[in-house]
Amino acid sequence: MANYIIVSNANSFVIQKGVNASPYSRNDLRITFSTDNDKILKIYDKSVNNYLVHQINLDNDTVDVDGVTVFSDAQDLYNALEPIFFLTKPYLVNQIIVTQANVEDTLGGVIDSTKEYFIDGVIDMGLTQITVPPTGMTLKGYSFDISGLTSSEDNYTMFISESIVIGSGNLLGVDYFIEVTGTSSKVYELYDATGFNAFEFSRVNYIDCTSLGDIYDYRQGLESGTGRFGGSPSICLHGLWRGGYRTSTSITRSMSDTTTEPLFKAGTLFQMNSRFLTDMNVDLGDLQPLLDFSDINFPNSSTLELRDVILTRNSLIVPNDANITPNIEASNLSCSWKGNNGVPNTFVGAIATVTTEVLTTLSFNVPSVLNGTITTSDLQHFDSPANGQLRHLGSNPREYTINFDFVLEGGQNDDYRIELVKNDGVDSVIHQQTRVINNLSGGRDVAYFTGLANAILNKDEYLFWQVTNISDGSNCTLELDSSWSVEER
Repeated sequence: MANYIIVSNANSFVIQKGVNASPYSRNDLRITFSTDNDKILKIYDKSVNNYLVHQINLDNDTVDVDGVTVFSDAQDLYNALEPIFFLTKPYLVNQIIVTQANVEDTLGGVIDSTKEYFIDGVIDMGLTQITVPPTGMTLKGYSFDISGLTSSEDNYTMFISESIVIGSGNLLGVDYFIEVTGTSSKVYELYDATGFNAFEFSRVNYIDCTSLGDIYDYRQGLESGTGRFGGSPSICLHGLWRGGYRTSTSITRSMSDTTTEPLFKAGTLFQMNSRFLTDMNVDLGDLQPLLDFSDINFPNSSTLELRDVILTRNSLIVPNDANITPNIEASNLSCSWKGNNGVPNTFVGAIATVTTEVLTTLSFNVPSVLNGTITTSDLQHFDSPANGQLRHLGSNPREYTINFDFVLEGGQNDDYRIELVKNDGVDSVIHQQTRVINNLSGGRDVAYFTGLANAILNKDEYLFWQVTNISDGSNCTLELDSSWSVEER
């Protein structure tokens, strides 16, 4: 029978094929033979708390190793056993295990975009930088409690592009933490090589980071289950982002009380062509904004989405805190903020109220625009291009409810019909209501019009009211404080 000598950390032991007993072990390696005709071999590496190989089939008739074979570590053993024992493709052949001992050659070397880089424990990067190639990079760990990349060096950036011109591809990461704490240091400075790459992470925590850094012209960003704990983890987005950025199921705690850097901010020529969405649970520092974007950064309406955000400052909800979003408001055309606690919400719509009564001159059975000085208020995604008109400025939402409450003075016992008109290039009546003028005590002859209507409004379509006397040509007046409103359904 052949003997196999495996050397691990300068300690060797002998495995004799055919021995069915408890596993032999020294340091990190353990070799186990099954009791099923010696056909199964398992190699366990305690340094990664997992089997290197699962259920390797042995062939008693063909296995023959002459002399002594020496292995310096688990990976060498794995590589040597592969051509002898494997009848099937070995597991995880596209994984590179990163340790403190090899980090300069793995993460600090030329990245192989066809491989997953597995972070085996907590690794101090020092000044070693990770150059993400134009073909991209994939990182993975056990979890954000076990795997991590750290550096306390000053003026250090952990993830970089080879150059602005060459750029980087996808950067994808899951299940680890990052801690970059040096003065003037940051986690990222990446330039998209094509403008069509992704910057995406799941279950990645940032611990006490001085800054998350700068991302240029990526197509899209995605965070799921990420955390920001301590420090000033601000990320700056530059250039054109075609596909959006989403941060979902994310938490932020223990922020610096001296930082004025927002969690997210606009950089050089930043433009988001799709949506930026977050539903973060955030506790900000004393001076820290949530985000610093402007309406001009979002050319499409309702694409800056804050959804179900819970936001506090030092564990307290601060009403009317203007520093949460210093350069943009919930009412801006680009904003759609819904269901938030500690952050304002967007209420798309408008209110129009009669503040001065003006006679509407009528002819029998001929509609005329209702006169009066109309004052608008709470215009969100709407404006008033002319007196009495409410115009939709956005493209989403499109479905609206119109509420109205009018008091109309007119000819005694005359029937008047009011009509809600939508202009989408041509005028069309979408709702009407008819009432008779009542002869009330004191000589006040009025009719009451109340109700609601629904309308689909696309960009730049507008609404107004007209009135018709269907009894005779008596004029009418829309009384003071009559009003109507438009609101999202």
